[in-house]
Amino acid sequence: MGTVDFGPYALTERRIARLTLVLGGIASAGGCFLFSIRVGAGVMIGALLAWVNFRWLKSALDAVARAATAQVEPSKTRVPLASLFGLIGRYFLIAVSVYVIFVFFGIPVLSMLVGLCALGAATIGASLYEVFQSWD
Repeated sequence: MGTVDFGPYALTERRIARLTLVLGGIASAGGCFLFSIRVGAGVMIGALLAWVNFRWLKSALDAVARAATAQVEPSKTRVPLASLFGLIGRYFLIAVSVYVIFVFFGIPVLSMLVGLCALGAATIGASLYEVFQSWD
């Protein structure tokens, strides 16, 4: 059983990570200009949390994939505990972060949720780029 080459996807993963921050920054600037500094800060905080979420998910899934491909018998595959925590703990991290930022700094929750959507927008953008790139 050979190992899987994830190299071709690394560029897309980096593109998604960068686009998350870029789109979050653009939306944050728009929020500052159209609404208030707090709204803009909330959007940027949400985008940063989305970026951290993506990085944590990527590293956890990479560890799971390495563990699954390195072991001969799939029924006895041992996934590292830290990877499982990374897969589940990222939701806890986001929820606690949003709560603390809302309570202590008064940043609107809705603006942070909009910032969290930067990851989805970045994923769609990177996917469209890959589709149109394949037409060449």
